[in-house]
Amino acid sequence: MPYGDVFTRINREYYQLTSAEKKIADYMLLQRQECQYMSISEMAEVADVAEATVSRFCRRLGYKGYSAFKLAVAGAGSGQRPMNPLYGEIQSEDSLGDMCQKIYAADVDAITQTLALINPAAVTAAADMLLAADRVLCMGLGGSMILAREAAHLFSTALPNFYPVDDSHFQAIRAALLTPGDAVMYFSYSGSTRDMVDLMKIARERGAKIILITRFPKSPGAALADVVLECGAKEGPLQMGSVAARMGQLFITDVLFNEVCRRDMGDCRERRKQVADALADKHL
Repeated sequence: MPYGDVFTRINREYYQLTSAEKKIADYMLLQRQECQYMSISEMAEVADVAEATVSRFCRRLGYKGYSAFKLAVAGAGSGQRPMNPLYGEIQSEDSLGDMCQKIYAADVDAITQTLALINPAAVTAAADMLLAADRVLCMGLGGSMILAREAAHLFSTALPNFYPVDDSHFQAIRAALLTPGDAVMYFSYSGSTRDMVDLMKIARERGAKIILITRFPKSPGAALADVVLECGAKEGPLQMGSVAARMGQLFITDVLFNEVCRRDMGDCRERRKQVADALADKHL
């Protein structure tokens, strides 16, 4: 279905919708621009319906699911600029200097949003879990796995029990062998991927603790996590994996790392010195 047809289709189908589906349609028609940045959980909440109703609404309009529907919303609207695949409202007519300024503003805004979302109690609880864990598996999917590897690398400079796990099958294997003394630190901007939810269910069955770093605290993944750490930055459907969103996740990771290290500054300093000594010979 062409992207521009989505709102026309909503209006055309409006009186065939159920009362619950009409709630979604009413919100969509009033908040066209904002909807493209919302997760399915957020849409269900603002429309006061179940997530299943949102999915059914999207299929009724001819889309495979909510993600395809959001993509159509992002591309719809007469008189609006076409979908922008770049973050920070960068346009083709911008000068290089203008582009740099917009990227800078977007990255700073992501960190500023994340700072405003930090929950000290959640950071403290996450630090407690990491310090108490026998093993901490750092996981994600796609671009989020890059962040998980970065987190494992950072924490490994001060603590010996952090491990990145890349492949989704290997993640399931490692999750199946978790113990109540272990923890999982999972990165997911959306908090709404199937493999992540399946893995978290396994981890919970095994009694392991789960820390989720995400943009959406009311996502399916957040419902399964013991602690949720929120990051800032909005992403449109074509802006997935933006550096700005990663900046927010890296910032909250850095906050958590420093909270863990300052609990035992002496030992942390000694372990980081040992790591630095071991790496010294690798530099020219």
